[in-house]
Parts: sequence; C-alpha cells; structure tokens
Amino acid sequence: MLDFSRFEWLSFDCYGTLIDWETGLLGYLRPLLESKGHALSEAQIISLYSEFEPRAQGGPYRSYREVLAQVVRGFGRELRFSVSAADANGLAESIRNWQPFADTVPALRRLQSRYKLAVLSNIDDDLFAYTALKLAVGFDAVVTAQQVHSYKPSFNNFEALLRRFKIPREHLLHVAESLYHDVVPARSLGITTVWVNRRQGKEAAATKLVEAHPDLEVPDIGKLAELAVPDDARG
Repeated sequence: MLDFSRFEWLSFDCYGTLIDWETGLLGYLRPLLESKGHALSEAQIISLYSEFEPRAQGGPYRSYREVLAQVVRGFGRELRFSVSAADANGLAESIRNWQPFADTVPALRRLQSRYKLAVLSNIDDDLFAYTALKLAVGFDAVVTAQQVHSYKPSFNNFEALLRRFKIPREHLLHVAESLYHDVVPARSLGITTVWVNRRQGKEAAATKLVEAHPDLEVPDIGKLAELAVPDDARG
C-alpha cells in the first residue's frame, strides 16, 4: 500500500479517468456511423478509435479539435463514406455534453481536503473549460496539450507540470486510466502512479495496450479517495 502522507499533489488525467470519455465518444460516433450505414459494435468503434487517435497526434502538433476531426475522417476512409465539415467537427463539440463518472465529484471534493489537485490532459483549453464546470472543484493546476504543444505520452507534458508549479516529483501522485498515455511515461520519470482500471471486463481498450507497472490499482476515483483520505483522517 502506498504511503499517501508523502504526497502533496495529486494530478489526474481527465478524459477516461474523471470524465466518462467512452460513453461520450460512442454517443457521437455510433449514431454518426449508423447514419452512414455502418452499425458497428461498441468494441469495434473503440478499437478503430484507438488506431486513429495516436495516428492523428503524430507529427507536428495540431489542436485536439483537429485531432478529433482527423479521427472522424479516419472512420470515413476506413468505412468508405463521405465526411462533411460538420461531421468532422461534431466530435469535439460533443465534449461539452460529456459527463463525469458518478464517483468523480465526491471523490475530488474528499481528496481536495488534503491535497492540491492538478489536471494533466490531452485537450484544448476551451474544450476543458466545458468539462471544468462539471467537475465542480477548483484545480490548483491545469496543464493541457494546447499549452505545451505536445500529447501524452510525451514526457514534455509531465515535465511542464512539475516545472510550472515547482512540484518535487516525489511529492506528486499521478492518477490515470490509460497505461499508455500516463502510467508508463510517469513511471519513467520517477513519478508514483495510480492506475484507475475502469475497463475491467470490457472487450476493447480506447488506448494502446502496453505493459506497465503502476504503484497502485483501483477500480475508480472513489476507492482512491477512501484510501488517501480515510474517514478517521477527515476533519
């Protein structure tokens, strides 16, 4: 078990960890694909997405809006249907409707009673602004891909968080659902990690599957909050 007393900061991946990213993606992509004559299963959609997103993030930096537009165009190329500008842009716009997991907000409030909280997300600032309202806590630090012009798993994103907010890496605990984007690079930088394994029992992963060794595995943020701020430690 981790010694939570040595951490001053908890940083979180946002989409997939705090926000129900998969439901948000499927809520846009499934009806779009059906309207184009393609009734794919949830697992098929997620599997294709996991191919298209890292491809769109490769090469020179482009905004996450453009990454998501490229993902939609990728579906069009793969399944041979035409993609309008509205089709391509709609996935990013749907983020304003994506919701937190049920455990997220109560857990963040509990954790905030003891730690400084940060978000480290592969997102644009204006898109995160939609989400921040739903998370209902004030974060002490937010670092987006747009701010640093790179996408996790780049070390640059993690190093920017440490540098900008003068966080000693031994005092930071990084919490994320994605092994590929978060756990592996954070561990490589000597940052302690918690894997939020929200996909237990599901067929496909929305991110690349990689071997990783998180310091702790939990099923959700609620369980993390129970461990990090036990009832007898609450004021």
